[in-house]
Amino acid sequence: MIIIRIGIALLLPAGAVALGLCLGEPALTPSAVLRAMGDAGDPRHVLVTEVRAPRVVLAVLAGGGLALSGLLLQDVLRNPIAGPELLGVSSGAAVVTATIVVLRLDVAVAALPTAALLGALVAGAVVLAALRTTRSPDHVALVGAAISAACGGLVVAVVGLGTQGDVVALFRYLLGSLAARGWVHVEAVAPWLAAGAVAALLLRRRVEAMTLGDDVAAGLGVAVGRTRLAAVATAALLAAAVASVCGPVAFVALLAPHLARRLVGSTRTTRSLGHTVWVGAVLLVLADLASRTLLYPVEVPVGVATTLVGVPLLVLVLRARRGAGRPPGVPA
Repeated sequence: MIIIRIGIALLLPAGAVALGLCLGEPALTPSAVLRAMGDAGDPRHVLVTEVRAPRVVLAVLAGGGLALSGLLLQDVLRNPIAGPELLGVSSGAAVVTATIVVLRLDVAVAALPTAALLGALVAGAVVLAALRTTRSPDHVALVGAAISAACGGLVVAVVGLGTQGDVVALFRYLLGSLAARGWVHVEAVAPWLAAGAVAALLLRRRVEAMTLGDDVAAGLGVAVGRTRLAAVATAALLAAAVASVCGPVAFVALLAPHLARRLVGSTRTTRSLGHTVWVGAVLLVLADLASRTLLYPVEVPVGVATTLVGVPLLVLVLRARRGAGRPPGVPA
């Protein structure tokens, strides 16, 4: 069984990446993709290396980062439907991006991800500041919902000041999109996602103890308040990095941890963490592939694709877990 799971963990991500590179207009064979990558004179070289490859790599990084963010939040807050939306980071990034576009601020294209990331981190910092004064996970959801609503109102107000062209420019970003993303966007988010992944790896055992309840975790020697603060901060960093370049991509963070737990047959954080990352990567790569190919030449925002697929899948997974008599977020 372990060998089968390892094989799945290797083959599915590789297959998703191959599909992302091969499919599209025009469709290419795997051998043609390899030739195009190695030969700068090949007419398809730019298509593969500068259009499809960075988009697929970004989808892998963003999907894995969102999934890891969702896992941390669901386990440390003991809430099966917790996600980055609770932290307001996506809304914070949207406020900054909308302000730059509508007011036509003199910000270089390469600096846009960093500016959006700062806005996302400010929104997350407000939630973290509130978290320092409470031991209740429910308060995080309430504060996060309030921050998201406030930022959403600001986005509407800022967009209302712009022109019809501004609305069109912001439409894809506000729904979540990987269109027109290049290596500059990958380079902008990769260090932040790497830092968040390392932090999650270091926190995994303490987060797993938190799923047993605050009192049990404290009895095991876990500093409950500091662990919750560190886990939420890490989740905010991961989600903020993704939102800064892709916008608010829905349901990947919610769905991937549940699918990973089903795959490994356990809800323990330490066992499902690695699987959660590649499941999230596969989900976003395939969703982005569908968004750019199914209605070609029209491209659907990837956030729409993840929502249409994620809602029914999440309902099915949660119903299956209830049918098994094991609530999500409680270790097996």
